[in-house]
Amino acid sequence: QEEKKQLTLKVEELERKLESTNAQNIEFLQVIAKREESIHQCQLRLEEKSRECSSLARQLEMAIEDAKRQVEQARERAVSRERAAQSKVLDLETQLSRNKSELNQLHRSKEDAERRYESRLQDLRDRLEQSESTNRSMQNYVQFLKSSYDNVF
Repeated sequence: QEEKKQLTLKVEELERKLESTNAQNIEFLQVIAKREESIHQCQLRLEEKSRECSSLARQLEMAIEDAKRQVEQARERAVSRERAAQSKVLDLETQLSRNKSELNQLHRSKEDAERRYESRLQDLRDRLEQSESTNRSMQNYVQFLKSSYDNVF
């Protein structure tokens, strides 16, 4: 009986230990379940963040491509403007050269016209002088004739 009592006590003690162990197992299982749930939530967040990162990477790539395209377009516009400016400069230089040539031609024409005018003016002066001289000679002759007629009559 003593032995039976000891065995009963041992069995009760082992049952308590079993219950305690079962309780610990349940607690551990709950902790494990919570950790698994936490891990699952972390994996879901990780997947969401991965998708978000992928989306942001695509947006970044698109933004970079767009920026490259805009830079290229701006460069092309700048090159086009530069070409247009160079063309305009050449046109203006050509026009300036033409205008200078025209101006030189006009100066020469003016100088030629002035020379002709001066020559013609000198010619007219000479003819006027000659005409005046002839006029004086004729007046003197008329005067002579008058005086001669007066003397004769």
